[in-house]
Amino acid sequence: MGRWNETEFTDFTLLGFFPEFRHITAMVSIILLIFTASFTGNTLLILLIWFDSGIHTPMYVLLSQLSLMDLTLTCRIVPKMAANFFSGCQSISFLACGTQIFFSLTVAIAECILITLMCFDRYVAICNPLRYSVIISSRVCLQMVAMSWAGGALTSLGHTVFTLHFHICSPRKIPHFFCEVMAVLTIVCEDISAYEKAVVVTSVLVLLLPLSLILLSYALIFLAVLRMNFPEGRDKALATCSSHLCVVGLYFDPGMCIYMRPGAAKTPKLNQGLLLFGTVLTPLLNPLVYSLRNKEVLSALKKLIDWCQSSR
Repeated sequence: MGRWNETEFTDFTLLGFFPEFRHITAMVSIILLIFTASFTGNTLLILLIWFDSGIHTPMYVLLSQLSLMDLTLTCRIVPKMAANFFSGCQSISFLACGTQIFFSLTVAIAECILITLMCFDRYVAICNPLRYSVIISSRVCLQMVAMSWAGGALTSLGHTVFTLHFHICSPRKIPHFFCEVMAVLTIVCEDISAYEKAVVVTSVLVLLLPLSLILLSYALIFLAVLRMNFPEGRDKALATCSSHLCVVGLYFDPGMCIYMRPGAAKTPKLNQGLLLFGTVLTPLLNPLVYSLRNKEVLSALKKLIDWCQSSR
């Protein structure tokens, strides 16, 4: 109880990213522009999927959830970071810090689970198309969504509580632009080697194992695609799968570099760069990858534009 009292309700100080960088104002401005574009793109993608009945299929429902997760992640981090920078106030309360850790981990883990399930959806659609509507029903699709959010939230809750129960050294300065697990661990005044091993184990379960299943599924998918006799069907399948593989790389690579690298907590600058990419650029690239290379989404966008023009 004494240790908890030392930690609870005491503010942290966020040092921001790359404090020695001279053109930090320009960088923050660029990040805000990217955030605006990301927010607009993901919101538009969600609205297109939900309001166009022609794309009310499991693949697009899962895609809309991926965009929703991106919005949740970037909206929990970027506005607070920008507000701290422009106001000059770098403090963040204990509760707000715990909330950032919880939501960032929840969304990151949920995205890994969801992307794996999206791969299973593509596997069934290409390798067993005649039974697709039976295997991936609307009920199963909703269960996939619930499984992703629940798995992310439960795993994140355990790591959030465990991280914040450690005794934090004074001054309580976090070398990051938001409260992130590895950054908080750098200011812990205890031996955290056992917990770092637990983080690696969790990372294997939520990163390496899903990635292995994804690669196995795509190996089977590509074998099935090569046996197709219809060039149009083969090209469509390859286009969909290549988009998904791009998203897989965008989400899994930074996470594996941060949470599966030995001594990752001791390299805050590298972690900041990787997380800046994951929380700012990846949410922007996701809707671009799916919308610009997907005829159904482009068709839904054209319908929306035509409707807006006709309603004037």
